Amino acid sequence: MGLDQAVTGPRLVAGIGFRHGVAPEAIVALIRRALDEAACGGALVAIVTTADRAGEPAIQEAAAAFGLVPASVEPEALLSVDPRVPTRSARIEQSRGVGSLAEATALAVAGEGGRLVLARIDDGRVTCALAAMAPTGAEHPNLESKRARAAQIATA
Repeated sequence: MGLDQAVTGPRLVAGIGFRHGVAPEAIVALIRRALDEAACGGALVAIVTTADRAGEPAIQEAAAAFGLVPASVEPEALLSVDPRVPTRSARIEQSRGVGSLAEATALAVAGEGGRLVLARIDDGRVTCALAAMAPTGAEHPNLESKRARAAQIATA
């Protein structure tokens, strides 16, 4: 049974922004809160952040708590979805050129037909937004490889 067959409801992408030094438990807690608030019955299929943060231990450990490996988004992909990002943070716009890292990363991986199901929420250290992937169409290029790696880790 493939992933599409096993999932009822939307395939959800959690876009994450976080401060250096945050505990992985804070990321996990905010993702769980986002899933509860969205209440859309979907399944979390990806946790994504910016390319320069995807290797940090906090996001790696948080993703592992959901049986996933974090996907990353390059700056160019963030900029390409920024017109679809409703939240505008002056600080993030100044430093990253997009209104919200959480929303932009979620939308970038959700694909062209993806849509936000939960705008950015935060706890002061972590931000999270949820996007539903388009029912059909291409996924983010490294999402499939991240799933394969997560499956390898889970069976090791």
